Amino acid sequence: MSTGPKLVVRFNLWLDPAMPERFAREPDIEFRICDLKGPEVSAWSALGEAHVYQISSAKDEFPRQWFATAALLERCPKLLCVSTSGAGYDTVDVAACTKAGVIVVNQAGANAQAVAEHTIGMMLGLAKRIDECDRRLRRERGFAREDLMGRNITGKTLGLIGLGHVGTRVAHLARAFDMTVLAYDPYLSAEEISRRGARSVTMNDLLEQSDFVSVHCPRTDETLGMIDAQAFAQMKPGAAFVTTARGGIHDEAALFAALQAGHVSGAGVDVWDKEPPPREHPLLTLDNVIATFHTAGVTAEARRNVAHVAADQVVGILKGERPPRLVNPEAWPAYCARFKAIMGRPI
Repeated sequence: MSTGPKLVVRFNLWLDPAMPERFAREPDIEFRICDLKGPEVSAWSALGEAHVYQISSAKDEFPRQWFATAALLERCPKLLCVSTSGAGYDTVDVAACTKAGVIVVNQAGANAQAVAEHTIGMMLGLAKRIDECDRRLRRERGFAREDLMGRNITGKTLGLIGLGHVGTRVAHLARAFDMTVLAYDPYLSAEEISRRGARSVTMNDLLEQSDFVSVHCPRTDETLGMIDAQAFAQMKPGAAFVTTARGGIHDEAALFAALQAGHVSGAGVDVWDKEPPPREHPLLTLDNVIATFHTAGVTAEARRNVAHVAADQVVGILKGERPPRLVNPEAWPAYCARFKAIMGRPI
């Protein structure tokens, strides 16, 4: 039974002050930050006492030894919850957490507006060829403006693969441009898709009819490699591809081939198999690719909101509430039993 303060532990990656400010208002919560470059024994000591592990979602920036794996869980007997720093949970072995009676929560939706704006920005950049013009102006003269003739997005068809928090916001913003919005989401009814501002279609119809294809689904075993060479071949000739979802959902080599062949007119890529991608990555050699470093959700407003939402959710969990962003609900019964044993009171 826990008699001391409720302990929340994280490592010292960048953090908006909203999180420590929120925890500071709770007299029975201690928020401890471990130094990634400090002695491992100190970090293990903190994690061994932790009730909540606030973990980074950045799989390529965060050392793998601190991923929430079965091995780490074995060394954290009091751990009740792993809370991610974003919507993704690539750094968490959800199955291992469920088996251990540890709940996993994320911050889905907290940065949706930022990601949606980034998506629209990429679409505008590709359609207007803004990045291409910028690059050519910096390195050459003698070309005509018509060599960089773009197109409007107004009245075009946008296909959204996934209509969750971000996809719904993109659909809303697209209405300002009088776009026809199609969506493929096998987890939503046609009625719900309509309510969220799109028309339900099959994946094949979406690829064949859309002028812009934008990916907004989570990275899972089901979606890994989903946008492959066949999918790019099915896209409407001259359509553009945008992804702000997760690396691995689209096949980077297949996208490069489709762009080189001219079948896909351009791509906006915010997420990569490895982040950041190597400087020699083939996609970075193409002027019709807008490349960003998984920064769609990295705005001052979004980071503050994510920190606030994460802290609020953790506070609720430690008070015995069921969290609103529970990734593994199947762990709830075992978690409730462990909560009672560790905290000394039932939920």
